[in-house]
Amino acid sequence: MLKGKTIVLGITGSIAAYKMANLASMLVKLNADVEVIMTQNATNFIHPITFETLTNKKCMVDTFDRNFQFQVEHVSLAKRADVVMVAPATANVIAKMAYGLADDMLTTTVLACECKKIVAPAMNTRMFHNPAVQENLKRLQAYGMEVIQPEKGMLACRDIGDGKLPDPEILLAYILKEVAFEKDLKGKKVLVTAGPTVEAIDPVRYITNHSTGKMGYAIARNCMMRGADVTLVTGPTSIPKPHFVNVIEIQSAREMFEAVKACAEEQDIIIKSAAVADYRPKYIHDEKIKKNGSSMTLELEKTDDILKYLGEHKKKGQFLCGFSMETENMIQNSREKLKKKNVDMIAANNLKQAGAGFGTDTNVITLITEKQTKQLELMTKDEAAKQIIDEILRCQKEKENGEAYEKNV
Repeated sequence: MLKGKTIVLGITGSIAAYKMANLASMLVKLNADVEVIMTQNATNFIHPITFETLTNKKCMVDTFDRNFQFQVEHVSLAKRADVVMVAPATANVIAKMAYGLADDMLTTTVLACECKKIVAPAMNTRMFHNPAVQENLKRLQAYGMEVIQPEKGMLACRDIGDGKLPDPEILLAYILKEVAFEKDLKGKKVLVTAGPTVEAIDPVRYITNHSTGKMGYAIARNCMMRGADVTLVTGPTSIPKPHFVNVIEIQSAREMFEAVKACAEEQDIIIKSAAVADYRPKYIHDEKIKKNGSSMTLELEKTDDILKYLGEHKKKGQFLCGFSMETENMIQNSREKLKKKNVDMIAANNLKQAGAGFGTDTNVITLITEKQTKQLELMTKDEAAKQIIDEILRCQKEKENGEAYEKNV
């Protein structure tokens, strides 16, 4: 995901510096070129050899290190950097960056960089809320730097309050948002549905399905990293919610229908990957149903057909993608669904095919449009999400070119 990207990690003298080893490892696993710069104070909390081992690169501390004799290293690195993250950022280094002071390798490099800069403060809560520190953070934001708000909790000094460095997974999310993908969805609004729905029988029991939400969450993440304003309507799941996405949590098919209906009109792209129940109990009992006899019959009624509603109310220029989970006649059934529900594309898969379906980290998808059927190979759901969005953008561009041609003719 980050192949060919140069990520500069600036680490300052905070006890939270230990968390950055995990982040450096995560970035390397994503094929990033990771360069680590430490202040002299930071070396008192974690040794540079840790980062050198993880990144297979010399950790920079001294501006005048003679090992970099053939180039002005902080300028050379600044030219290559795609993003700089200073984390943990102490009050001292924040003040230096706010006023353009450059007296070590880290601050000179940050000052020379023209790429996006992300700053993650970490310090005692009293220091963080000091008006001087807050003013310096505002100054950094005015310069175009992104400031990550620290988390609240017990600090190293045993105080409780704001000042904790967020976990590496959150720091990574900020980096991925910035450089993982070209921003080809910038300015677009995307609505994604994901996960199962839960249809109550009584206060104890319900009807649901095996959907985990992994595919829909991967799509929402991909759209976010490509610059879209993403709304995710999700049923109950046990996986982490995507960062930087407007998440609307629902339970039932009816709740999902109402949530989608409320925001559908303003969307440029709608991707309906949720596994919505087709039927729900006609009557919901107020009390737990007691065992009575050897069997029980539930009367069911149809739920709202969300995809059909979206197709009937699709506005001009809006792209609608549905999902089709089949166990037989996948292509035929999906094509019928495409036409019947006025959908632009169906992402179809067969539950019986190895590597596809619910609960897996992989998928095998066939993308079906009016003009073509495109079979994708077995791939991770993150990779499949990218392929789905790539195909949607291709279809939109093809349609725009066709309309432009007809207009000129």
